[in-house]
Amino acid sequence: MTASKQRKYNNPVTATLTGITDLFRKQVPAGLLKDSDRLDGKTVLVDGSSSGLGFAIAVDVARRGARVIMACRSGIPEMGEKVEKLSGNTDVHMLQVDFADVNSIRQLVEKLKSPSLFGEGSGGGVNIFICNAGIVPKQSRKTPQGLEEMFMVNYFSKFILVNLMLENDCFTHSPISDPHASPVTRHPSLPRIIFIASESHRNPESFDWPSFGKYRDYSIGKSIELYGYYKLLLTTFSVELSRRLNPDGVTRFSVFSMCPGPVNSNIAREAPKVFMPLLKLVFGIFFRSPAKAAIPAVYLAASQDVEGKPFDYLFLMSRKEVDEKAADAGNGKRLWEESEELWKGV
Repeated sequence: MTASKQRKYNNPVTATLTGITDLFRKQVPAGLLKDSDRLDGKTVLVDGSSSGLGFAIAVDVARRGARVIMACRSGIPEMGEKVEKLSGNTDVHMLQVDFADVNSIRQLVEKLKSPSLFGEGSGGGVNIFICNAGIVPKQSRKTPQGLEEMFMVNYFSKFILVNLMLENDCFTHSPISDPHASPVTRHPSLPRIIFIASESHRNPESFDWPSFGKYRDYSIGKSIELYGYYKLLLTTFSVELSRRLNPDGVTRFSVFSMCPGPVNSNIAREAPKVFMPLLKLVFGIFFRSPAKAAIPAVYLAASQDVEGKPFDYLFLMSRKEVDEKAADAGNGKRLWEESEELWKGV
């Protein structure tokens, strides 16, 4: 990959122009999200769902009959009530969490262990986890544990949360998908974990292992570049997670990753005020509405097309290979080990 192709997301201007250009490229859909793709009897956890893309995902999966758990820092209870009103589904629950704080994540997992969250036939746990929360801050900020906030929210909190959910049996117990089984029994309903990533994960030239997890000062000019780097960590984690959960060709969990494209949401709310009128204009004209951008995530959550798959990556609705750095098993192994070591320290 040439440097010009790699460095498409290293500042706000080029990132915005790249996002707009990508929307007009010809896409070959991986599948079609149908009205018949239902989630009745399923429990779907959506984090970062009080606004923007996460909120739109929560509304759509609720319309499809899911029991929805919205894990949010704010908007409780009004945004949950809004999801109920828009979807016609009253089985919506909200749990407070601050993904910048490890202790808050632990408290969320304790709440997810409560039997009262789950109805009959749900298996007593989360069937589908849509991992959406993310930020683009105007400058670096320290978390309660002394980490850098965007690193924590956009990557490390997800490593911690998924591992704690696995350790604490927060996912439903489903039959294993045996590749040698008959077509009738080959694809039972497996737990699905879906990461909202970004095509900007292709932008970094390499991993910065010596600085992994270390706090760094930066301003808005560096935020977009670091956003892409943390999405590289997240995408690499998703691939490695699938490897570890599905050894020996036997699928136990479906792990998916996707880029929704540029979304007209409030993720740029910390941009300098002088640029806000222009950003609102560009976002409103060229970027996708949250409801439209949610379609690939809901497809990965609800469609039978991907049942039994150990991993998949979508850009918009097109299937793509992840960047070679994210796919590399050595990088995945090292990221896991570095993350485990950092977790011990916090």
